Amino acid sequence: MQLPQPTQGIHPERSGDSVLDYLLDGRSTIEPERGIFLSDTWRMHPDVCAFISAAIYDGELESDAPCGRQALLLPDPPPHPALRATGIRFWPVHHDECAQRSEPEAEAVRAIHASLVGLPWRDRNGRIAPLASEDLLVVAPWNLQVNLLRQVLPAGARVGTVDKFQGQEAVVVIVSLATSSGDYLPRDIEFLYSRNRLNVALSRARCLAILVASPRLLDVPCRTPQQIALVNTLCWVSEYAADLSQPRAG
Repeated sequence: MQLPQPTQGIHPERSGDSVLDYLLDGRSTIEPERGIFLSDTWRMHPDVCAFISAAIYDGELESDAPCGRQALLLPDPPPHPALRATGIRFWPVHHDECAQRSEPEAEAVRAIHASLVGLPWRDRNGRIAPLASEDLLVVAPWNLQVNLLRQVLPAGARVGTVDKFQGQEAVVVIVSLATSSGDYLPRDIEFLYSRNRLNVALSRARCLAILVASPRLLDVPCRTPQQIALVNTLCWVSEYAADLSQPRAG
């Protein structure tokens, strides 16, 4: 469920499908008689993987056991309220009239990024080291927001579009959606709310993924069942993050 390669031209029937898309035939995971689904991730902590698995891979993806050791070692209180040791956070930033560029979100990302550098974290082998800028990934769907983030973040910070970072990983991923609401969507719902795009962005994280976005993106008008499903996935991120924030028994 990664991002497909861009194609041009019109392909009749399914002749434009990749081999994998053809074999998946609209499913999220491959059927046993058609291929092998690699069901273990060696990257994501279980608190990150649980959402990706349920929302994207029919609940069939699991974290390799040592991934559970990965965590940010945060002081109490943490240096920024958006931080937690592991998992996914939804960090709402209120703004208006933003389509592909949001200064309030860029400032929120800058503050979160600054609070992370130098914090200790533990890897899957139990080694502890301070977070460096190269351990952090900042992702946005729009080039205008990417350019703004490059201006406000330190030189050398890893900033780019989802497409650029497909296949890469980081200890912490910060995603900035930038768009204020459905009224300012520069393209159709299918682009900003793409499940594949959201999957790629959040699943780069080893310990923590932070989604910075306007809360009004959770309430946009939809015209088709497919669009409802896309918006519901983003709402699911918010609800999952809220559930992780609740105290855990034991």
